[in-house]
Amino acid sequence: MNVSIVGAYNTKFGAFVKRDRDAGTVEDLKTFYELLIEAGSGAISDAGLEAKDIDAIWVGSCSPSLFVNQEHVGPLALEIDPEGLLFKPTTRTEGACATSSLAIYNAAYAVASGRFKHVLALGVEKMSLLNTPGVTHALSCCSYWPEEGKHGMTFPGLFAELGLAYQQKHKLTDDQLRVMLAHVSALNYRNGIQNPLAHFGAGSLPDKNQLVTAEAILNLPDEGKGSNPMIAPPLRLHDCSLITDGAAAVVLTSSDNAKSNFKHAVELSGVGHTTDRMMLNGRKGRLHELQATRRAVELACTEAGIGVADLDFAEVHDCFTINELLCAEAIGLSEPGRAGFDLMEGKFDPEGDCPINLSGGLKAKGHPVGATGASMHALAYKQLTGQPIGIAAKENAEIAMTANIGGSGVTNCVSVLRRIQ
Repeated sequence: MNVSIVGAYNTKFGAFVKRDRDAGTVEDLKTFYELLIEAGSGAISDAGLEAKDIDAIWVGSCSPSLFVNQEHVGPLALEIDPEGLLFKPTTRTEGACATSSLAIYNAAYAVASGRFKHVLALGVEKMSLLNTPGVTHALSCCSYWPEEGKHGMTFPGLFAELGLAYQQKHKLTDDQLRVMLAHVSALNYRNGIQNPLAHFGAGSLPDKNQLVTAEAILNLPDEGKGSNPMIAPPLRLHDCSLITDGAAAVVLTSSDNAKSNFKHAVELSGVGHTTDRMMLNGRKGRLHELQATRRAVELACTEAGIGVADLDFAEVHDCFTINELLCAEAIGLSEPGRAGFDLMEGKFDPEGDCPINLSGGLKAKGHPVGATGASMHALAYKQLTGQPIGIAAKENAEIAMTANIGGSGVTNCVSVLRRIQ
């Protein structure tokens, strides 16, 4: 695809609220609108452009009506610069946790068509105003409601089903799987504490040795009111991503224009966008793997003309620790059933064959659902252009992959990103 990212911005991720539990009040310390404006203006500035240079905007937000009582969010992007963006077309996308990857893809298709020269794509979500049951309900609306959400099935429960299917398929004991998943959490925590933008990031741990090893996580109490209780077997609290507020954005233009007029450019060399059946009941017998993700990887790699061995790093969708293993196998970084073993052997460490989630991933960076895809692309762009935020990829990294998944393996967006200058 003759489309490149030429600017990117990621806000700080976190829970930007102040709760007074006695009074029953919640103060919003950084609003949905402020996050959107910060990310959009930051990406435009990073590209060296002005708002008036942007021809169209795609905004990804998963569930703003439930999280912040706001629909019709596309036009809010004009508030980035009301004068410079007035009358520019805006469009909202939604695809559960892949929402803002869809914003990027639609923006890219618009550039590739020749209709627009410079396009802004951003993702934003403000989740922390709701309490945990409220967030759980909002997210469950992204499941197949008649069979899942309506009957109390939560996303931890849905991904637990994938975990149990994986465990059964590959004949893993409870202890083996628990140790593997603890290693996933520890890797992401180790990476995340070096990312100044991460929710569970730099400065969030008084003791940096805390929770950065599998042993430390395995030793957390999980009985009663322990600090790592079982949420949905086999998933415990530290197997689940965070309830997070944040936004991220990228500016897209043609690769020809990027090469001629911009200092940095990372080409969207290949895209794979696939969809699986939403209800788990419709995927019986194959819940142990992400078949649609694998197909998206194949499409993206074929379009980009690369193989998995060419990847310098990957950002994958670890909404739950089991999904990091499933993604690694769907990409082809591990053979089926081997991702946990490979991770424990250091294959996906920053110094490994193909580092995974240098950002800390959803587990540590945070998972503001509508912003996650844009964040993956933004931080990969920064890595590839020698401006890493947090841990740096290997020297002269050229090719990266983002694997962003909406729902329980349903909406699959895989990008191959290649530095072209």
